[in-house]
Amino acid sequence: MKSQVNEIKVSYKERITSPFWRKIKSSKDAAEMLHELWDKDTIQVHESFKVILLNNSNKVKGIYQISQGGITGTLVDLRILFAVVLKTLSVAIILTHNHPSGTLKASTADRQITRKIKNAAELLDIKLLDHLIIVPDGNYYSFADEGIL
Repeated sequence: MKSQVNEIKVSYKERITSPFWRKIKSSKDAAEMLHELWDKDTIQVHESFKVILLNNSNKVKGIYQISQGGITGTLVDLRILFAVVLKTLSVAIILTHNHPSGTLKASTADRQITRKIKNAAELLDIKLLDHLIIVPDGNYYSFADEGIL
């Protein structure tokens, strides 16, 4: 009897062609786009962690929500994060999460997960351009702008 195994298929469907992808030139560009797209009904309720997926020209291929948590935190599974990054053939990423409290300060946990993701990204030759903390009023904190990335 032959051994049976499951077949794995990896695919990516482009619904908006690249000439129409939004280009990110700064942390402000990314933060404005994120605030525009973030669900206003939940931004003050719970933390969510998302990744902006970019091509080599820093054009946005898409945004993927990695996790949704509670009032003061959310878990980030690096395996899911990098499965999405690799599946979409993204060469650069911007991490983002919201602080429902409106606090524009990176916690120790925020810094630790960023460092962990940065190390993994470097191993895979993926550029981590920034990690943004978005608050309900549209303000943001940029790890890159603060020089801690």
